[in-house]
Amino acid sequence: MNVWIAIGATALGCYAVKLVGLLVPAGALEKPLVKRLAALLPVALLAALTAQQTFAEGGTLVLDARAAGIGAAAVALVLRAPFLVVVAAAVVVTAGVRAVVGG
Repeated sequence: MNVWIAIGATALGCYAVKLVGLLVPAGALEKPLVKRLAALLPVALLAALTAQQTFAEGGTLVLDARAAGIGAAAVALVLRAPFLVVVAAAVVVTAGVRAVVGG
């Protein structure tokens, strides 16, 4: 029963957030600070999610093959490689490190 209560509360919360977003006056959304925050927020959230998924396991810091893959992707980005090359570099380096080190 607790699961269904949690699902219902989450659904209501999502609806409330959507409703609040629709009720914000248009003038408030046209301010330069709000536009800049709206542009930067998805990038910051994605970076935080990537860092958490790459460097954390439970409550501990972990440096393993995933970190090497992120490093390879960062180098590819600095070299201005296309997106698919960046992803391929991360995959190949991560797989290579796992093959050599194990696990």
